[in-house]
Amino acid sequence: MKEILAASRPFSWVNTAYPFAAGALMATGGVVDATLVIGTLFFLIPYNLLMYGVNDVFDYASDLRNPRKGGIEGGLVAPERARAVHRRILLACLVTTVPFVVWLLLVGSTAADLVLLGVLFLVVAYSAPGLRFKERPVLDSATSAMHFVGPLLYALVLVGADLGDPHVWPVLVAFVLWGMASHAFGAVQDVRADREGGIASVATVLGAHPTVVAATVAYLLAAVVLLVVPWPGALAAVLPVPYALSTARFWSVRDEDCERANAGWRTFLWLNLVTGFLVTMLLIVLARS
Repeated sequence: MKEILAASRPFSWVNTAYPFAAGALMATGGVVDATLVIGTLFFLIPYNLLMYGVNDVFDYASDLRNPRKGGIEGGLVAPERARAVHRRILLACLVTTVPFVVWLLLVGSTAADLVLLGVLFLVVAYSAPGLRFKERPVLDSATSAMHFVGPLLYALVLVGADLGDPHVWPVLVAFVLWGMASHAFGAVQDVRADREGGIASVATVLGAHPTVVAATVAYLLAAVVLLVVPWPGALAAVLPVPYALSTARFWSVRDEDCERANAGWRTFLWLNLVTGFLVTMLLIVLARS
């Protein structure tokens, strides 16, 4: 159980449950029902176990060469136990995911069901053999972004929100840009490890420095897009700026010292918590306005 729990990255659970819950609550005016509770629980634990567990199993060979694995940034089991543990992780993914998904498919509309199935497909396709979207540069960042934007998009479609509303579409676009920037920057620290493991990524193709530049620009573009949201929602434009400033600290990083970017990635993990608090305060203001 400890290894299965580690595979689900508990520190990051809130990053997927929060978008679903916040999106559903804001779109329905604060309605709390079984769909909200069950959906939030699904995106809190089973979804993360599926996303990170499948990744841990099929990225094991490269993870062995990656010094940052084995802690908050991903579980790592001893080689002699890997096969048995990985089998249990995949079984746990199946057992915890299926009941929630069946229930959500039954209560959702056709459009919502298609979005949910699409989000789950991208979660598996990112790491699973034969698909491995994580090894298709740019598609890897786009897929990773949808891992977090997907729960929000699904919540909005599930409750029948208008995706063309100026309060909605800029948030979705900015969220995608934020997600792509975050994934790309996260890949910088693994450039050498991924190349040694024969894994392609947006960072191994572009190189460490160009990827840092691209990530910084994407964060700033996300801020610009959020300026379109009607006031006071436009205040959200401030939120991507600290990410851009943090990433820009590693402007000089090169492939040879790519591991330096890990300090920025750890900042990113904690910055998410601060940003989540600020987003919550802003949503409360919007709900009361």
